[in-house]
Amino acid sequence: AVRLLVTEVGLPASRMTVSTSGIVPGIERFAKEPVRPRLAISLNASNNTVRESIMPITRKWPIEAVLEAARAMPLAPREKITFEYVLLGGVNDSLTHADEVVALARRAGFPSKVNLIVWNPGPGIPYHQPLDEDVQQFQQRLISRGIPAFIRRPRGRDIYAACGQLKKTTEANS
Repeated sequence: AVRLLVTEVGLPASRMTVSTSGIVPGIERFAKEPVRPRLAISLNASNNTVRESIMPITRKWPIEAVLEAARAMPLAPREKITFEYVLLGGVNDSLTHADEVVALARRAGFPSKVNLIVWNPGPGIPYHQPLDEDVQQFQQRLISRGIPAFIRRPRGRDIYAACGQLKKTTEANS
């Protein structure tokens, strides 16, 4: 798809990001592609126990295997791999989790940054939105420890169409 977007549509690979939940063989193939945009890994937890509870794919490919696959990817100068981290209130948003993310990013051994995404609540979804102060403290903990961290602006929250909401909302209304 990336090759077609570059050759047929004319989009520059440098303006694209491919996101993965951590499918190791896919990351390994992606690393060998001649036309390669940036990589984003949906981390969403600071350890395998929490990650497995919210992302069952972790049973097959734990965080360490995902990091090992990403390490093999040749990066351009100043290129970073992005960790996407959805903050779930009371699940993965404590300062202890932030410290674990710092350790994980350092252990990764490649340049990285963290995009923090505030969970978008919706009907029938068991998670809740973290407190704004918890989000700010989480971000500041990462930044103060030398890990670039950015809070992504939520979109679609007002119509239950933000990340993770649409499918669940549709199921609840069926």
